[in-house]
Amino acid sequence: MQIFKQAATFNFMGKRRLAMVLSLLLIAASIASLATRGLNLGVDFTGGAVIEVGYEQPTELAGVRAALAKDYGDAQVQHFGASTDVLIRLAPREGISSVDLSKKLIDTLQAASEDEVEMRRVEYVGPQVGDELTEQGAFAILYALFGIFVYVFLRFQWQFSVGAVAALFHDVLITLGFFSLLQLEFDLTVLAAILAVIGYSLNDTIVVFDRIRENFRRLRTSNPLDVVNISINETLSRTIITSLTTMLVLLALFFLGGELIHSFATALLVGVVVGTYSSIYVAGSASLSLGVSKADLVQVKPENVNPDGSQV
Repeated sequence: MQIFKQAATFNFMGKRRLAMVLSLLLIAASIASLATRGLNLGVDFTGGAVIEVGYEQPTELAGVRAALAKDYGDAQVQHFGASTDVLIRLAPREGISSVDLSKKLIDTLQAASEDEVEMRRVEYVGPQVGDELTEQGAFAILYALFGIFVYVFLRFQWQFSVGAVAALFHDVLITLGFFSLLQLEFDLTVLAAILAVIGYSLNDTIVVFDRIRENFRRLRTSNPLDVVNISINETLSRTIITSLTTMLVLLALFFLGGELIHSFATALLVGVVVGTYSSIYVAGSASLSLGVSKADLVQVKPENVNPDGSQV
């Protein structure tokens, strides 16, 4: 820890304008991708069926798609873990139950394969439920951001509150833009990861804000730019260690956790990287731009008042 403290003399705020340009470019690209390509919503949001089947021998996805092309041309097919396991996603179909749908699909696959095809699981979400989940997920993110704004406003100053929410909007938008650009599936696990990213990024930001408040009281002769810069450098070792240890766990989940949590780990990996960046540059820079100063954080003792609070 001492090594980090001795080496941490970076002029972060001196590069804040360059960082602002980078952030604006990333946000603009994310908004453009979301507007033109949208999110590749999973069955949780669009409705439909998810059917997992197992083969006795490794099977090629091209053969599975060919077997489903006639009756299920919109089916999305992918391996699920092993090459013998296949996950099939189908859009909603009216007038047929999930039981009948899965049975017909298995019959279709069985007719096209010499191996025994085993049904592993079936999940079905109706279109109405999918729409409700989409609406509730959007509200969950907005409520979380509003609650954070109120919390930081009560704990610090309004400049910090706006800076914290700006950093969180930054993190959420870029993470969503990443999923939109690569057309990765966005399901409930990814939404949970987005909410986790908000919590992670906020934690980093609060640590920096706490140190800024301490240094405004301690370094009374320093200007706000120097105070923010010193505070970020003093918390840099904690930020790096926390981010690296978190990413080690997420990399293990990404490579070893299987398809079920692959999207969840991806969203968190992107969120941790972006959240670490925003806690250093976006939150502090936004607060400086809004004019945070020593007068906002240091209480001036009234004149003609004794230490015990009585009038002189």
